[in-house]
Amino acid sequence: MTALRAWSRSPMLQDAASAAVLLVTCVLVNAPNAVVGNTAGTPVAGQDEQLALWWAATALAAAGVALRRRWPLPMLAVCVLSAAVHVAQAAPLMIIDLSVLVLLYTVATRYARVVSLAALTCLLLLAAGWSLYGEGPIPGPSDVLSTGPGPVTPSGPKEVMRVHRQASADDWSGLSVLGSVLLASWAIGSGARNRRAYLDELHAHAQDLERERDQQAALAVAAERARISRELHDVVAHGLSLMVIQAQGGAAALDNNPAGTRTALETIVTTGRDSLADMRRVLAAVGEVDDAWHPQPGLAHLPALLVQVNKAGTPVRLRVEGSPVTLPATMDLSAYRIVQEALTNTMKHAGTGVAASVVLTYHEAEIGIEISDSGRGRTGDTGTTNVGSGNGLRGMRERVKLLGGTFAAGPGPRGGFAVRAALPIQGHTT
Repeated sequence: MTALRAWSRSPMLQDAASAAVLLVTCVLVNAPNAVVGNTAGTPVAGQDEQLALWWAATALAAAGVALRRRWPLPMLAVCVLSAAVHVAQAAPLMIIDLSVLVLLYTVATRYARVVSLAALTCLLLLAAGWSLYGEGPIPGPSDVLSTGPGPVTPSGPKEVMRVHRQASADDWSGLSVLGSVLLASWAIGSGARNRRAYLDELHAHAQDLERERDQQAALAVAAERARISRELHDVVAHGLSLMVIQAQGGAAALDNNPAGTRTALETIVTTGRDSLADMRRVLAAVGEVDDAWHPQPGLAHLPALLVQVNKAGTPVRLRVEGSPVTLPATMDLSAYRIVQEALTNTMKHAGTGVAASVVLTYHEAEIGIEISDSGRGRTGDTGTTNVGSGNGLRGMRERVKLLGGTFAAGPGPRGGFAVRAALPIQGHTT
């Protein structure tokens, strides 16, 4: 059933059905046997030949309608030739001759306007040439129903002048009607083509919007994935670094200083719990766990962070310059993560006996963050001097970039390694 329905909607089948309807209607309404070569109602010589020629031209017109979508311009020429054969037989324009209008409409819908206008112009010129310089006016459809006697021979000069004036009026009247019909057919087809082009443009625009929406969604997913990756890296890297350092210290003091080992183990436990809590907060931001009531860390939590770093064996000092202001939550978290990651890099790579310092500088329009250490600071070290190659530095740089700030990292002027960031305060709200 579905295949039959699809087959019935085939354009070729629909065109063939239209051609069959035109042909049958023409035969039933126009009665070609009574019209062709016999407009006066009496038999004429050669009527059978004329009738055969009429049927051949009519069949060509029907074929033109059936194949109009496949070859519009050639089929238009075929239908025009068929109509010309009908007119040349002194037969009036019949229903089958509507095929010219159908094909002109098809050409106007399928081709550019310059091509369809050229076809319309040629048809108008042909109609005008036949009416003005041919064998007389194009017989109109009303002549089909004429059953009266044939034309009356003029009986005098005045009657001849009257007949000439009447013929001239018929010429212009038939030409104006035919030209109007042709122009209307072209206009309808051209309007249909413009509407189809407009709908195609709307469809293409809708597809562009859909693709843009998908791209925006993909970008949003990638940005969220990158944010989660940065958060997890900062949390896990800092916590694991502290735990490894404490474990190493506890193992070294296990034989000679059991109390120090116990302290190291307690620090490892505390650090592990804090890192786990931080990880739960990161996951809560995307709805993975129900732990969103824990506050996000910020610069107010720096003293506790520095205590952890000091306990891990890396002395660190905090200096605040200017008047502290309340930062937006996103900026406050990013500033804390920058300090945390920089100190993590110091503990991991700067070596033993290294001190670090954190300087926060509050300006009217921005906050400056500088984390420096007194490590070896030579290019080629396996530590923090390996600028830009690790996830930590890349994550810090991305955080600063998202907030519209500036970031720099590299060897300090007095040795060691320094991380500097400036985050704009103006234009951000809490």
